[in-house]
Amino acid sequence: MLAEALSSLPTVLNSDKLVVGLDTSDDCAVYKINDELCLIQSLDFFTPVVDDPFKYGQIGACNSLSDIYAMGADPLLALNIVCFPNCMNLEVLGEILKGGADKVQEAGCILAGGHTVQDDEPKYGLSVTGIGNPNKIWKNSSSQVGDILVTTKPLGVGIINTAAKGKLADKSHVEEAIKYMSTLNKYGKEAADGLEIHAATDVTGFGLCGHSLEMAEGAGLTIELDSAKLPILDGVKGYADLGLIPKGAYDNKRFVGNKVTIKDSVADYIKDVIFDPQTSGGLLFSVPETEVDSLIKNLHDRGQVGEVVGRVKEKAEHYIEVI
Repeated sequence: MLAEALSSLPTVLNSDKLVVGLDTSDDCAVYKINDELCLIQSLDFFTPVVDDPFKYGQIGACNSLSDIYAMGADPLLALNIVCFPNCMNLEVLGEILKGGADKVQEAGCILAGGHTVQDDEPKYGLSVTGIGNPNKIWKNSSSQVGDILVTTKPLGVGIINTAAKGKLADKSHVEEAIKYMSTLNKYGKEAADGLEIHAATDVTGFGLCGHSLEMAEGAGLTIELDSAKLPILDGVKGYADLGLIPKGAYDNKRFVGNKVTIKDSVADYIKDVIFDPQTSGGLLFSVPETEVDSLIKNLHDRGQVGEVVGRVKEKAEHYIEVI
């Protein structure tokens, strides 16, 4: 239904200036100003995933800024997007905004106000404008045969958050998930600067499988994900085995339809993890094999995970193969 609604939108004026738009499910819109400069625009906001309002603000800001980094660009200007109940203490709102400002400042970005509306449930995020070179923008649709996929954060935060909501999660598992959700993808992007990056995206609401599918469809190729190499948060297997799977994971499974095949030997909990919706997840790079060692070293030097999770090959029967 959403795709049908978007397809009915009128043609964008000045489309020759729109380097990246709706066509490839990319992370941002990219508007070319001249041969050396383009604007990158994105926005994102969501409901709380943690109880602490300051940490919620941090995570919301990291998630919003991530789209800019996923395009290989740098954030320049941010505006708050806030929905807030009039029955809730305004000190809570203050802590959310402080958390967001903390991460915007860490990103070296300017926070210049925003907009707030009354709503029954808190929602927070940012509208972010970045700048970059139009010839160096990372798209999600330009993978090449032989590329290796490298990710920068572990998977499973959706499952951890579901367990936490049910008050069944170990405190250490929740804290680890929060640590990764509140880590800027700035450091993953910086690790890739100067390297040959064929394609990139960030792994968020559609999960690893959904975002890999967007990359595979955009390039007209097949991506093979190696289930044995996926970085996964501590505790995820146990919670998945208990059935603590977020609704979004089931939605993601329906979304991919018959475009994904999974070997019978893949563990059941992995079949949940690959569809698990991530909040402020890591970057996913598609790079030539010759760049893998340098990328992983750069990621590790910056405290990032840096794990090979798959490869790109000629188009097969399915866009995604999980082995």
